[in-house]
Amino acid sequence: MVVLEAGYHGNTNACIEMSSYKFESKGGVGLSPHVEMAIAPDVYRGPYKSDDPNAGEKYAELVQQAIDRTHAKGRNIAGFIHESILSCGGQLVLPKGYLRSAYAAIRKAGGVNIADEVQVGFGRVGEYFWGFELQGVVPDIVTMGKPMGNGHPLGAVVCTRAIADAFDNGMEYFNTFGGNPVSCAIGLEVLRVVKDENLQEHALELGNYLKEKLIELQGKYPIIGDVRGHGLFLGFELVKDRKTLEPAAAACRYLANRMRQHGVLMSADGPLHNVIKIKPPMCFTKANADFLMATLDKVFGEDGMRGSLDLMV
Repeated sequence: MVVLEAGYHGNTNACIEMSSYKFESKGGVGLSPHVEMAIAPDVYRGPYKSDDPNAGEKYAELVQQAIDRTHAKGRNIAGFIHESILSCGGQLVLPKGYLRSAYAAIRKAGGVNIADEVQVGFGRVGEYFWGFELQGVVPDIVTMGKPMGNGHPLGAVVCTRAIADAFDNGMEYFNTFGGNPVSCAIGLEVLRVVKDENLQEHALELGNYLKEKLIELQGKYPIIGDVRGHGLFLGFELVKDRKTLEPAAAACRYLANRMRQHGVLMSADGPLHNVIKIKPPMCFTKANADFLMATLDKVFGEDGMRGSLDLMV
């Protein structure tokens, strides 16, 4: 399997083996023999930046290198799994053309492409219902969960007909917790509400508003190095210096704790623990957004923030 740096795909043993966020962290056992990892396509910190029009293809070449390493070990490619926007990686938006090139390389090697839509799916990114659509690709397998049940434990896997037919080999399949009518009814109702209340359009409109306001704050406070995301899946990265990109993890912790004291729950993310993620409920309102921005502005201006950062803002 080819996976991405800082990826996260679940907490079963098999999923942890696919999740750099887990196997490279405290308690992890490192890279398994049957896993190859490509670095995250981070156009802010990575080797290929946002001003490079070919960044997507260049990062996809690193997927090809993972394929080559696999073949050099005498193994074949099973598949490639990715989040459509990297969540634990720091809300990283994939550069244009990345998945198109990476998918082509995996399919040429005989593997399947798996899009993990657990966090970004169901209209959250605004422009599209699924995050992978931002890249103009069609995966072979899509995994989804969490928002599908709006709190009720519910998940699903969708795949191509060819994969479904391969699974249907005559062996009886059943389990004691799948497909119960209560869960199905809840999932259908969630889909109905998303459609009837125009939550995808709402995510796009409100997400664009939040992003504009975050960029305004970025102009006011040099600690905000980058603002990124789509719809109601946003993040901003805190740095001590915009040239060196030295991470401001202590300031990130201070900000999250002070926001909590003001009644706003936020948390740090990313490998360097310096990215604040913004992924509110889809019912988040403009009034909520204005309160969030006003509170962020207040905390960014505090002496405590300057002290945690040792940077004049």
